[in-house]
Amino acid sequence: MTPYPDFPMPVDEDQRLRDLQRHDLLDTPPDPHLQRLVKLAADVFQVPIALVSLVDQNRQWFLARYGLNATETPRQAAFCAHAVTQNSVLLVPDALQDDRFSNNPLVLGEPYIRFYAGAPLLSPDGHRLGTLCLIDRDSRPFDDHQQTMLQQMAELVMREIELRQQSLLCPVTHLFTRNSFFHLASIEVEGARRNDIPLALLNLDIDNFNQVNNRWGHQAADQVLLDVCNSVKQHLRIEDLFGRIVDEELSVLFVNADECHSLALSESIRHDLEILPGIFDHSDYRPRISGGLVSLSPNDNEFADLFGRADQALSMAKGNGRNQIVRII
Repeated sequence: MTPYPDFPMPVDEDQRLRDLQRHDLLDTPPDPHLQRLVKLAADVFQVPIALVSLVDQNRQWFLARYGLNATETPRQAAFCAHAVTQNSVLLVPDALQDDRFSNNPLVLGEPYIRFYAGAPLLSPDGHRLGTLCLIDRDSRPFDDHQQTMLQQMAELVMREIELRQQSLLCPVTHLFTRNSFFHLASIEVEGARRNDIPLALLNLDIDNFNQVNNRWGHQAADQVLLDVCNSVKQHLRIEDLFGRIVDEELSVLFVNADECHSLALSESIRHDLEILPGIFDHSDYRPRISGGLVSLSPNDNEFADLFGRADQALSMAKGNGRNQIVRII
């Protein structure tokens, strides 16, 4: 493998970075639960430094740290940049004897890394977001049992991270809430402008949803909402962003989708909901949706502008008789 400053690139890098972004962890305040875990790891393995490291596009950022003052390092110097390319623990017993790291500035200078062990943090979608890693200034062995223990502790770290992410999600639909959807969609808009990628936004409203609440109660209404969301998800790719804005209003951000593709997807969603089985089989109620579709325009200064135009299109769809998708330029 080519030595520093090069590092291997995960085969799922684009999807991995998007998954990392959507966990909304970068540049957040210290988490006391994760701080306790890195302190525990340092004590259990008797090392001076333990870190929860997240590997961003150009840096590694420490979500939790013990024994180190730095909050981040360049990715090209990060041992963890190598660890996120594999599923097992990356073990470096003596960095001076490893061609990948022997001339690394973190080895030749502070914190004078000799020993490194990093267990990848695997997200539910199968992406390695970073590591739980151990660092020592002296070389040392690290047996199979210790590696297994480190991997198990990394799973505990990932569990804490997933519990944190629940605060971003609607408790009924498990979609992103309005605030988290707007935040993540804004990041996608910035990336789309930077990389010249098309985006389209579909705002949806479940037609006559109050009828379900009034006739069958909140439990039935929640089931309708879940069934509609699950049906929509069947049409989405992993990079698309799906959120519950308020009550029966939903939003889908189609990433890297042009106007023709996003319109075809929107109509497929609408059509499939018309024939949705399940709770509707024993009544005269059938779900219908109205939708407003727009594509990212040079005149959209921020995501809120895109969202406002999609809402205008949605209002037109509802005003024109519902059960239709209206697209505006």
